[in-house]
Amino acid sequence: MSLPAQPSRPPLDPPGGRRALAVWAIGVAVYFVAVIFRTSLGVAGLDAADRFRVGASALATFSLLQLLVYAGMQIPVGLMVDRLGTKRVLTLGATLFTVGQLGFALAPSYGTALAARALLGCGDAMTFISVLRLGTRWFPARRGPLMAQLAGLVGMAGNLVSTLVLAPVLHGVGWVPAFAGSSVAGLVVMVPLVLFLRDHPEGHAPPPVARAVGGGFVRRQIADSWRQPGTRLGLWVHFTTQFPAMVFLLLWGMPFLVEAQGLTRTTAGGLMTLIVVANMGFGLLYGQLVGRRQAARIPLALGTVAVTAALWGAVLAYPGERAPMWLLTALCVVLGTCGPASMIGFDFARPANPAERQGTASGITNMGGFLASMTTLLAVGVLLDATGDDYRIAFSSVFFLEVLGVTRILRLRPAALARERLPLATVPDPDQVTPARART
Repeated sequence: MSLPAQPSRPPLDPPGGRRALAVWAIGVAVYFVAVIFRTSLGVAGLDAADRFRVGASALATFSLLQLLVYAGMQIPVGLMVDRLGTKRVLTLGATLFTVGQLGFALAPSYGTALAARALLGCGDAMTFISVLRLGTRWFPARRGPLMAQLAGLVGMAGNLVSTLVLAPVLHGVGWVPAFAGSSVAGLVVMVPLVLFLRDHPEGHAPPPVARAVGGGFVRRQIADSWRQPGTRLGLWVHFTTQFPAMVFLLLWGMPFLVEAQGLTRTTAGGLMTLIVVANMGFGLLYGQLVGRRQAARIPLALGTVAVTAALWGAVLAYPGERAPMWLLTALCVVLGTCGPASMIGFDFARPANPAERQGTASGITNMGGFLASMTTLLAVGVLLDATGDDYRIAFSSVFFLEVLGVTRILRLRPAALARERLPLATVPDPDQVTPARART
């Protein structure tokens, strides 16, 4: 038996201001460290292969398992944020990813290292949804797109730290000191998190929501979020735009640039850094554009996919044995647009769901890109082993997922945009009004 839930929003927008920025910064700092830990394997892939004596498929399993846990945790984390609040979830997440990073440093075997990366992925999964929730609780709604992009920008700065700091430290002092030393950052960010972070400003607590008995609340939260075309469109936008850069940065970019393109590790590291720097610049641009003009969301998302596919195809199809540096540089700049474009997915899910469902809807959306990344990481590893390290064939798997994602975006777009024009409180049951062709 369940009690009827009345979707509602807080009566007034949060005020924002300096205190909001300070609280949000604490949450973003936790996310920043989580991204450093998440991407640390991307600069240590070749070292990990030597340390654990594994091939391409087994190496891909590290990132695959981490992303599998991350993606699988997104809906549960969204439900946890909606029910338990941001502070509790962030604290648990920081504890898990810190233990996971330390465990990875000390792992004596491949199996133990896998378990550590799974634990890290579990903690990492709890960070970004929590930070998005802080943004909606502490800042006015009109600031939502910009705050989401800024959070993503800070996350990419964590990737930059992996490339510029962790990589040389790893090669200078060795595996255990580098990874064990980096785990201290998790303890550092937990201090302000526990002492100062608050879920919402005074007077802006979310309205009480009637909860179902047993598992009814969970089922209703997921079902109500999923029935909204905006939630599903957000998932597919995230799915289609994020994964090309994620796969490159998380694992396969460094081996591709060094082994297939013949670059030195220093030059390859510079190109990886370029992706992160471009991501940060485009994040600010995309956030401003979407915040000022909502109609730009679909063109930006599809344009990013088209340009990414074009540059990726040009590199793989280049007639010479190795692509010229200018083409590799162009590819890395374009890959920097993938992260900002994926944030657009949350700008479809956010207005489609009331305040008490924002965590669940964000979790569903965030799951998209990581499912695509997980699938591509595995496909590339298997194809590399099957073809004798032919990166052209292995990286061609990117195009299949891009085509799938674009078709779903185009199919869901009309219903999602039509629903956005209705006041949230008056939206009828989606199953009664959504055209059959617009459903997934």
